[in-house]
Amino acid sequence: MQYKNIIRILGLLVALLSVTMLPPALVSLIYRDGAGVAFLLSFLWCLIAGLLFWYPNRDEKGELRAREGFLIVVLFWLVLGGFSAIPFTLLDHPTISFTDAVFESFSGLTTTGATILSGIDTLPHAVLYYRQQLQWIGGMGIIVLAVAVLPMLGIGGMQLYRAETPGPVKDSKMTPRIADTAKHLWYIYLGLTMLCAFAYWLAGMSVFDAISHSFSSISNGGFSTHDASIGYFNSQLINYICAFFCLMGAMNFSLHYTAVHHQSLKNYFADAEFRGFVVIQSFLAISCFIVLWLFNVYDSVDESLNQAVLQTVSFSTSAGFASADFSHWPLFLPMFLIFSSFIGSCAGSTGGGLKVVRVMLLYLQGMREIDRLVHPKAVFMVKLGNKAVPDRVVQAVWGFFAAYTMVFVVCMLLILASGVDNITAFTAVAACMNNLGPGLGEVSSSFASINSFSKWVLTIAMIFGRLEIFTLLVLFTPAFWRS
Repeated sequence: MQYKNIIRILGLLVALLSVTMLPPALVSLIYRDGAGVAFLLSFLWCLIAGLLFWYPNRDEKGELRAREGFLIVVLFWLVLGGFSAIPFTLLDHPTISFTDAVFESFSGLTTTGATILSGIDTLPHAVLYYRQQLQWIGGMGIIVLAVAVLPMLGIGGMQLYRAETPGPVKDSKMTPRIADTAKHLWYIYLGLTMLCAFAYWLAGMSVFDAISHSFSSISNGGFSTHDASIGYFNSQLINYICAFFCLMGAMNFSLHYTAVHHQSLKNYFADAEFRGFVVIQSFLAISCFIVLWLFNVYDSVDESLNQAVLQTVSFSTSAGFASADFSHWPLFLPMFLIFSSFIGSCAGSTGGGLKVVRVMLLYLQGMREIDRLVHPKAVFMVKLGNKAVPDRVVQAVWGFFAAYTMVFVVCMLLILASGVDNITAFTAVAACMNNLGPGLGEVSSSFASINSFSKWVLTIAMIFGRLEIFTLLVLFTPAFWRS
């Protein structure tokens, strides 16, 4: 294990993180909200810490193996979350504990969107911007960004990219070199963010709100600059814009790249996962709309449709925006929305959950087993679209599902043991592991009321969800540490 090389790279990445403290300081200067000092101090602390990691090991260079790549990703997310919590601990308003600061920081970076803050409308603009920026950075993965802009790392970068990119098949690349791939991803990410901000502004948001919500929409994060979330604006047009860009962020970014590169939309519908994603989204929205309409929850059909589309898209893509108090919706709808987050977004997107392609493969493998029971001697292949899926990939998906279930159960039991009720415990773990945000019970609007132990468990659940279970779980195996 190249420990000195790992520390060197970690130092460079922490130094890069320090730069992200400057935009909130600038926002504080513009709005004169008094929060700028906390971000300037955080900038200095991160920069100094990064240099202390890097300087003694500056000459340590070498190609990383897969093991070092996984370790760097996990260590950086842990260190990143810790250093990103510094501004929250230095602020005069709001005044929060270290546990709450870490929870809020990791919730932002993992694009979970769960919050312990209240009175968000009264917070300094710098703090509001910083929370949104955390989600935007975390959306596509800070490691991909680092590989794109730090070629001086002295590594090929593939191990970092494979550990960070969400999805079951991580060997496919859009361009020959990993740095070029990461840059193309971020060009598309930045372009979608700018389009989203412009659309929000045209729909009536202020420039600050438009930029802030574009960050959390494309990243499927769900943080807002208002306590009422996207519902603050009371606009059907803004709701539809939010749903559209959450869907764009929830699609595989390689499809966006191909569409831009070939100037054609055909590749979207040629992709089996995208077609499955459209079917799932349509089913969820129609089901929700029918229940809202039949129970006269809203005064008009168009309002029922608007709320159904926004909430189903928001939950199923793991964005977590709220335009209404969904916990009081009739019948099964509240839990229906929570369960939709388990499916999540497409692989290679900014969203969370199991990912659509995994759910499709689980279903297809289940159907294959039924066919084998009926025809024991026949040979059946799992096909996604017109392509046969290798058994190795199918086995990996089942392994992922087993590991996901195990981590989920352990986290839920730990929270139940701390005295939290069943509904709150289940939905809190679901909201954090799926990087969703809101739950039911005590965590329907804020996680402030649950105990500190549960917050630490949920923070770990967020990291497991963001790093797709195995990236973190592999570090706990003895074989990983053998030379």
